[in-house]
Amino acid sequence: MGKTIQPTPLITVITPTHNRRETVLRAVESVLSQSMSRLEHIVVDDGSTDGTEAALARIQDPRLIYVGAKWRGANAARNAGIERARAPLVTFLDSDDIYMPHRLERTLTWFDENPALQVLISSFVSLKGNRITNCVNPEAFVSPAMLERTLVGQTIFIAGSAITARREALLAIGGYDSDITRMQDRELLLRLARRFGAQLSRDLDWTKYNSENSISGRRDGYVEAYANLMGKHPHIAHAYPHIPPYMISRQLIADILRGRIPEAFQGYMANRSSKTLGYSLPELMQGYVHGRRWRRDLSNEFRNQFGARPA
Repeated sequence: MGKTIQPTPLITVITPTHNRRETVLRAVESVLSQSMSRLEHIVVDDGSTDGTEAALARIQDPRLIYVGAKWRGANAARNAGIERARAPLVTFLDSDDIYMPHRLERTLTWFDENPALQVLISSFVSLKGNRITNCVNPEAFVSPAMLERTLVGQTIFIAGSAITARREALLAIGGYDSDITRMQDRELLLRLARRFGAQLSRDLDWTKYNSENSISGRRDGYVEAYANLMGKHPHIAHAYPHIPPYMISRQLIADILRGRIPEAFQGYMANRSSKTLGYSLPELMQGYVHGRRWRRDLSNEFRNQFGARPA
């Protein structure tokens, strides 16, 4: 009997993974049990040594595609998945997250009903220890300019597994930046915002597990990561002069209030030694006051325009 020909997928899910055998199996199960079936799930294994390949090989589903190699990090792995994707729509799922059963069906509906739509950002449930948080974005289409402002001001909920985009849009901007190891999703969206707006969805359609070994969950290294982001987008400091010092001072204040004095000092010194930051204490204080006011004004503008307040 000949091999059954699979229909062309309508959407491609890309999952980079490294030594997360148990959680990636959970992620794959959440994809293959979706309410719609015309999908492909590309798992790009970045050199795992924990039996991930053998565990995935036991799943007898032609929609699951395993790509194994050493990709020099998660972003290079994501880009390998984008290159291989057969569907016109590409979405992402981190290996420690899961989709809710309706995730892909509702995502396809957004793009089917809006042929010009290039980028969708959904909402999600965040699990951290015993704390459950619904991270709900307003239902709104935001222009490229507004998308950039909300990303700069960090006033909408974003995460890698919330992003869906047309494959051609991702290829047009060069995919993920392999030099970014933290804030990579914000950096990707900032480049997309140069060309496209985005639909924000209120749908809670996936669950974020805040893993102990998650880079984004670590408090140390924030200033260095933010400096790297600003180095990739130097126009932000010119267009929004109070926001970078506000973001740095907010982090330092949070550390101080939690009694993390050495970490606050380390962050301040990382800022001072950075070519892209380098703010003095008076500049940080002034940036905090003006940056906080700018974010409040952005929230008011967002509410007046869309009838809802961003995160």
